Amino acid sequence: MEFLPKIIEDYALAHTAKESDLLAKLNRETWAKVIMPRMLSGHMQGRVLSLFSKLVNPKNILEIGTYTGYSSLCLAEGLNKNGKLHTIDCNEEVMQIANRYFEQSDYAKNIIPHIGDALAIIPKLETDLELVFIDADKENYCNYFDLVIDKLSAGGIIIADNVLWSGKVVEEVKDAETESLVTFSKKVHQDKRVENILLPIRDGLMVCRKISG
Repeated sequence: MEFLPKIIEDYALAHTAKESDLLAKLNRETWAKVIMPRMLSGHMQGRVLSLFSKLVNPKNILEIGTYTGYSSLCLAEGLNKNGKLHTIDCNEEVMQIANRYFEQSDYAKNIIPHIGDALAIIPKLETDLELVFIDADKENYCNYFDLVIDKLSAGGIIIADNVLWSGKVVEEVKDAETESLVTFSKKVHQDKRVENILLPIRDGLMVCRKISG
């Protein structure tokens, strides 16, 4: 579902900072070779992620759901000089593409890829986090939030993608994924440890900032 008229979306993109040549190349390859290329963050959302990361200037980022690595590279743009970005995906095939682009980037030494189940990997990460991006299986969004919230520093940010789910969240009849996203948004909105805003960018970004322990 497109939430904005194409003419408005094109105008917004025309007045948004350009993606790098490497990101543009990754964008093209993903659309040409990978199943479900709409999962790619893309130009507009990528610039949003980059800007949030630059504002936070995090020492440690966690990304849950790497896909082909476009969002990873955008988030890495704001890393502290010696910062680390841990990114997790269970799909080895797409991670191979991501790793190839990581190696071509300026952040090859900063990005740490993990292949496997995020629910098992996250508890083993012994690091404080300043920025978390959730873009994985929708049924586990609440579980991911619970796993990262205590690792997140005060002032740190969690961003969750796809929270509008092509508009299905406001439909009367909802499937399991949609119900999970509705539950997640309610959970975040009611959690006193964070302040939040749901941004209707692409498929919806829930952004929350930790204000207390």
